[in-house]
Amino acid sequence: MLEKIDGIVMKTKDYGETHKLVTIFSKRIGKFTALARGAKKPKSRMAAVTQPFIYAQFFVYVNKGLSTIQQGEIIDSNRTIREDIIKTAYAAYLMEITDKLIEDKQPVLYTFDQLQQTMRYVSEKDEADIPVMMYELKLYKIGGFAPTVEHCVRCGRKESPFAFSFAEGGLLCRRCMHLDTESVSLSNTLVKLLYIFSEVGLERVGSISVKSENKNLLRQLLDTYYDRYGGYYLKSRKFLNQLDMFK
Repeated sequence: MLEKIDGIVMKTKDYGETHKLVTIFSKRIGKFTALARGAKKPKSRMAAVTQPFIYAQFFVYVNKGLSTIQQGEIIDSNRTIREDIIKTAYAAYLMEITDKLIEDKQPVLYTFDQLQQTMRYVSEKDEADIPVMMYELKLYKIGGFAPTVEHCVRCGRKESPFAFSFAEGGLLCRRCMHLDTESVSLSNTLVKLLYIFSEVGLERVGSISVKSENKNLLRQLLDTYYDRYGGYYLKSRKFLNQLDMFK
């Protein structure tokens, strides 16, 4: 059945001499992979519309097996992202971690909206660290391994101070900190930021200003937490870390 589907190209893979397999994330049917015939040909109309990060309207024969893209029309090329190596690195990371943590053909409307919001932020702003971390924490929920950041993971208390425990999977209150001697003490500000990042949509947040030391600690927390529970190696994260060395 031919369907009209708006979606963003997450990744492509060569298929034969002239075709591509294109993975698309859409609001209506979620993530799916479809065959784009002739997309490797430079003069093909499919070549432009199947580039990574392109947001387009696709006409797709959706099948239980491999779907086929009949044609497509670009809605937003995200040109600003594709012409900047830092923005490209952020976008590649967003696409890779989304691809790893969401199931095929399972609509996740909120996640799709947050990805679009984050991509827009990456496109328009110079600093995207905070929006990316906000999106990551929401993805962790989809992946089923989000940390508990609204109360103590062991006793449910909401009174500060708190520490973050990788072993326990979230916050520990003063009474429970002894359960993990390697937990990381957090200021009230950092606890609030973790909660906001996890629960509040990017569209509800105005200007985002976080001290560099707090931003660095949050980045370390999320990286260490993902390494423990995420389960998938992310090539794009390694590239982002290498770029950080040159900032």
